[in-house]
Amino acid sequence: MKITILTYLEKETDEKYDAVVDQVADALRPAGHNVSVLGVHGDVKKLIVGLARRKPDLVFNLMEMFGDNLQGDVAVAGMLDLIGVPHTGGGAGEYYLQQDKALSKKLLAYEGILYPKYAVFGNNADLETGGNLHMPLFVKPLRGEASMGIEVKSLVKDSRELMKRVTMIHEQFNDAALAEEYVEGREFYVGILGNANPQAFPAIEMDFSGLPEGEPHFLDRKAKFSERSKRYKGTKAILAQIPEELQARLQKVSVEAYRAVRARDYGRVDLRLTPVGEIYVIEVNASCYLENESEFAVAGKAAGIEYPDLVGRIVQLAMERHAQGGQGNKAPTGGSSRDGRGSSPAP
Repeated sequence: MKITILTYLEKETDEKYDAVVDQVADALRPAGHNVSVLGVHGDVKKLIVGLARRKPDLVFNLMEMFGDNLQGDVAVAGMLDLIGVPHTGGGAGEYYLQQDKALSKKLLAYEGILYPKYAVFGNNADLETGGNLHMPLFVKPLRGEASMGIEVKSLVKDSRELMKRVTMIHEQFNDAALAEEYVEGREFYVGILGNANPQAFPAIEMDFSGLPEGEPHFLDRKAKFSERSKRYKGTKAILAQIPEELQARLQKVSVEAYRAVRARDYGRVDLRLTPVGEIYVIEVNASCYLENESEFAVAGKAAGIEYPDLVGRIVQLAMERHAQGGQGNKAPTGGSSRDGRGSSPAP
């Protein structure tokens, strides 16, 4: 097939893009696909003309934002749907639901899936809105991704710290603030591949044992991106060494959460396991980061799927969806979990 990898550029004049683009391209070419790359910052005309020239059979959508709009990937997915180009990952509706963490929690609530209690503080919100929550709270942008706005100070212990953090998010990110009750416990990530019959990969656990004593156990931006920081050096993702029963529980809850937010093709579910054995869904990362050493790819390999096959399977799933009914907006089969049961803190 003719496959165009669609990716985001920091500036319209940039020629460099994320390493994952070349990795996906290198995975697809040996299978005989004609692969091109279209990098766009915020030029709608360049996006539309670039697609028209390439005439792809499929767009491998790696667009995470558009221009300076952090939610621009919602509009990009909608445009792809509108012009009828098959693409990997969700449509505009799915992306919007998954980005708005409060809406996604309401979907989880309907399905009876545990998640942290929360409150949303809009720009004009009364801070008394959070009066029913129990400290400490974890505060982050409502729609931010890649741990944007998340640092050690995101964990607040009183109303004064809460007010400062909410105000900072309003001013710096022009977004509502989400305050969640902090769930103490072990942190796991479960990769999911599929649509009607999604497959859950073996769980990955975040190991915080290398952090200095007293450091909070969650991933902030330093722990993810600042390689010289003590938080980056003190955390690592490992294949979880856990009993089969716990593995099965984590996978079951993850598949239910993946279905609840109508994720398509692939994604990763972030969870916390409390000391008494409760499993909380922190976030569902639909179309998660696909770099070949990411938690998703490592878990896929543990499930017996090498990286080229993993990328190829995502392509196959997207094309099957399109063949079965346009962009695949139908709910996944298998019924609601109510019929049966089922960043970091993975922010």
